[in-house]
Amino acid sequence: MKKVYIETYGCQMNEYDTEIVRAVLQQANYQIVEQESEAEIIMLNTCSVRDNANRKVFNRIHTIGHSRNGDPLLIGVLGCMATNFRKHLLEDRELKLDFVVGPDSYKRLPALIREVESSGESAYDVTLSEFEDYSDVYPNRKGGINAWIAVMRGCNNFCTFCVVPYTRGRERSRSPRSITAEVRKLVEEGFKQVTLLGQNVNSYNYQGKDFAHLLEEVSKVRSVDRIRFTSPHPKDFPHRLLHVVAENPRVCKHIHLPLQAGNSRILDKMNRTYSKEEYLALVDDIRKHHAAMVITTDIIVGFPTETDTEFEDTVDVIQKVEFDSAFIFKYSPRKGTIAHRRYADDVPEEKKKQRIIRLNELQNSISLKKNRAHIGEVQRVLIEQESTRKSPDDYQGRNDGNKIVIFPGGDYRRGDYVDVEICDATPHVLKGRVVPQSS
Repeated sequence: MKKVYIETYGCQMNEYDTEIVRAVLQQANYQIVEQESEAEIIMLNTCSVRDNANRKVFNRIHTIGHSRNGDPLLIGVLGCMATNFRKHLLEDRELKLDFVVGPDSYKRLPALIREVESSGESAYDVTLSEFEDYSDVYPNRKGGINAWIAVMRGCNNFCTFCVVPYTRGRERSRSPRSITAEVRKLVEEGFKQVTLLGQNVNSYNYQGKDFAHLLEEVSKVRSVDRIRFTSPHPKDFPHRLLHVVAENPRVCKHIHLPLQAGNSRILDKMNRTYSKEEYLALVDDIRKHHAAMVITTDIIVGFPTETDTEFEDTVDVIQKVEFDSAFIFKYSPRKGTIAHRRYADDVPEEKKKQRIIRLNELQNSISLKKNRAHIGEVQRVLIEQESTRKSPDDYQGRNDGNKIVIFPGGDYRRGDYVDVEICDATPHVLKGRVVPQSS
């Protein structure tokens, strides 16, 4: 049994894909190991969304290559970088790669490895499929509280800053039956929460069955306590979906709603297909369905041609919406995207830095205000860790709104639910004490 070590970079979809890869390899009698030093084959499952992720992987490939010392070690790159940088990865001899495999070709990994071993030549398959959804592969998970489930793959949106349609192909959705069967297995294995994944999860459509239907079907699986989903697109939120999120007790009251920019002209250049006003109207609609819905977001600052005045529109949206939290990034060109081909990266780096600092300061003040508003509440918390980075005596979990809650440990374990009275808050976490449950 050849020993394989896998490193994963990037988003939750990559984490899920690594679980798919582990299952495929184990079915072919490969052994997955947790230490690089034990491995005969090293695989890097990569992300290509941000430039920093690309640099990390290229540096990592060089480091592994220099450490081989003549050992018969095979090195392969999987995932988005395999598709986006296939020519560079295959032709750069200094990288010393043995195989390059895209996200729709993981079932071919055992055959490609055998091909490399028999021929001594590099092998690759970066074909993008219109049909592959891996619904016939049950992921090999390491266990835990939350399980990721990819309900669809690919993306049809073609946001001008994004490489995903080029690295993961077009949208295709799994059948509700295959998804609910996976959820039932997960419940049997002890998972308390499932998170439904897609590049644009709420555009899920299988033979006329939409995402609202899927959420209802998953919620019917006995003993699944919490259902989350990520990431949706603001263009796909019909009232029926909002009603299911708001009213179904098993669907968590948290919506991650990527804004990207607050100015309508910039949104149009991004091909986001909504305006500032339409986004704000959707937020109002969400809160009409459920006033306490936790709303988080993604924002890009310094998109090409963004002026100071247009940036102020993003500030205005943050102030109006009052997101519970936000992931804020500086724009960086991605090779192969529409923005890279059409627009010069003309916003100075120093200006991007100033904008990101300002937004982070604003968002932190809002997050602190929102979190302090929970002080005095008793919240149901699912324990995820029996210690925290800062204190081995504290436990950590999440509430229904996906907020981190820290509290003193006691006679309970990971995977338990506890009622926690919130006593303090920072911009990033809630702090409290466990309230004994009445019998």
